[in-house]
Amino acid sequence: MSTIQDSGTAASTSHRIRGVLAIRPFRRLWGVTYLCSVGDWLSFLALTGLVTQLTDSYQWQSFSLSLVVLTQLLPGILFAPVGGVLADRFDRRKVMVVCDLLRGALFISIALVGTAWWLFIANFLVGCCAMLWIPSKDSAVPNLMRRPAQVETANQLGLVMTYGISVISASGLYALISGIPGYLHLQSSNLEFRIATIAVMVNGALYVTAAILVATRIPELSGRIASENRRRREDGEAPGFFAMMREGLRYAGRTRLVRGLVIGMVGAFAAAGAVIGTAPLYTLSLLGGASTFGLLFVAVFAGLALGMGSAPRMARQLSHDRLFGLTILVAGLSLVVVAFAPHLWVALVAVAFVGASAGVAFLTGLTIVGSQVEDEMRGRTVALLQSLLKVVLAISTATVPLLVSLVQQRTITVFGHPMQVDGTRPVLLGAGLLAALLGLVAYRQMDDRRSEPILSDLLAAFRGRGRHKGGVLIAVEGDTRLDTATQARRLAEALRADGRDVLLASDPDLDEQRLRNLLTTADLAGVRAHALVAAAVRADVVEREVRPALDRGALVVMERYVDSPLAHFSAVGSVEPREVEGLVDWATGRLRPDVTVLLDRTPSRARVAGGGAMENVEHHWRVRELLAEMAAADPERYVVVDADATEDEIADRVARSVLPLLSRRAGMTSRPVAETS
Repeated sequence: MSTIQDSGTAASTSHRIRGVLAIRPFRRLWGVTYLCSVGDWLSFLALTGLVTQLTDSYQWQSFSLSLVVLTQLLPGILFAPVGGVLADRFDRRKVMVVCDLLRGALFISIALVGTAWWLFIANFLVGCCAMLWIPSKDSAVPNLMRRPAQVETANQLGLVMTYGISVISASGLYALISGIPGYLHLQSSNLEFRIATIAVMVNGALYVTAAILVATRIPELSGRIASENRRRREDGEAPGFFAMMREGLRYAGRTRLVRGLVIGMVGAFAAAGAVIGTAPLYTLSLLGGASTFGLLFVAVFAGLALGMGSAPRMARQLSHDRLFGLTILVAGLSLVVVAFAPHLWVALVAVAFVGASAGVAFLTGLTIVGSQVEDEMRGRTVALLQSLLKVVLAISTATVPLLVSLVQQRTITVFGHPMQVDGTRPVLLGAGLLAALLGLVAYRQMDDRRSEPILSDLLAAFRGRGRHKGGVLIAVEGDTRLDTATQARRLAEALRADGRDVLLASDPDLDEQRLRNLLTTADLAGVRAHALVAAAVRADVVEREVRPALDRGALVVMERYVDSPLAHFSAVGSVEPREVEGLVDWATGRLRPDVTVLLDRTPSRARVAGGGAMENVEHHWRVRELLAEMAAADPERYVVVDADATEDEIADRVARSVLPLLSRRAGMTSRPVAETS
């Protein structure tokens, strides 16, 4: 008997997170990310405290924070492209190990040498290692995923770890170390220096531990790119260092997707630099003080967290390629509202929108790089974006104060409220318009569905519907064609008996059999050729029958729509799952089912042979495992039905799972998960 569980967004998110964390190599890499991120934040705190102890001059102490930040920022401008080439040319795991060992040794050397000049030099070198480490780590993450759809969740977990858990842990660890004198009731003239030295030594130990874990526990980070590059070097085919760097720049220039990413990121980072540079003075223009600055700070980061959390749900309504440019456009327009805000509450709401849009854009950009950029170019693409972040932020942060100083302050009254107009307002206005313009250009560059107007997608997203006008698409997936064909027909009959307009997409009168015959009778040599024909079948049926039926508001039941072919081709092992999924996305115009009924049946030789020739049972076990992973990765959309039963019993379970869903929710966007018993 099937039981319906109303699992909301929180349950869906937990399912997706559990599915990604179930991947052991990623789970271990996530732990390494924690150690390195704690080290990054702890180094900022520890080095700032240590440099004040190493310098006697008050003037030098006043510049200590700026110098620590500068020596960490400068390597991103100079060495990020080098890190991208290393990530695409050498074994990524070895690059990460070497960089972590160097970072650990440099921090330990800071404590041992004990001079300010070496602190700044070593901090600069640590930043260089970080710029070599980040492209290798980020470009390796997608290769650890079982499905491309999991890349987004992996990026979410990485951002939460880097900017959430690690910040809290590093602050707590620094407070714990700094409080040692109080705990032990110690007093000494150079005690603060010793405490700062201990913090730096702990930081070095964190990086050394991370290096050991990467070297011994995560061999999967090496991946296919390492063996391929080794073969090319042995054959004398590998390009040189500078040739690879030029190749990466040419790839970014000629690829519309990456070109759009770069344009959008420039707009986003320029706006971020303007916000950073104007924030203290902008609070004064709102006639506020330190508390106002704190509220704005909280609002932008709360919006950032909300945006990162809601990005996967938004991506189900809009493709990532459209979503990226649109969110930067919205961020720019929200910044325009910030520039005109007459009151603190208006500014807080607008700033929260800026943060939320930036969060969605940031996560979406990472997901695009991880899921759509080729593995051999991914490291250089990540490095290019990292370099742009540093360069644009540095330029905008440096020039904004100069621009602000050009405008004289004056006070005006808006709706009875005094508002101070100074240089921050026109600077924020200009930054917002620039971000909006570049977001629009990025959208035009990356739009993958030019034939469909964006307004229809936006309206569908706001209404909580899928990317079609009013119908509902139900896919019936499973290991064997006999099961899916029978249960799709039985489900269509049950829905028609309930008085609904139903189209059975596997019906012979759809003339799909002609294309299916091509798939089964053509003399096709390989998996790729079969995948192309399977994609042609779905493209033809979707364009001729499925979309028109959905547009008129009908229910469409289609067997083996996407997941079953994807699982079968992926189980063969000769093609990458992301290649097949990309092909299917293109063929169907990214049309996804509102509900997927997954028939979960235990494979057996007799059952496999029921549809034709005897097949490999191990292959079907692998297909079943892949289908289960797909359901776990997106539980809102799946109804999992126990198919180890008679035909009538299975049909009854499917009907009792699907009919209540249709009755309760006509939109069919966020689906509860049905678990079988």
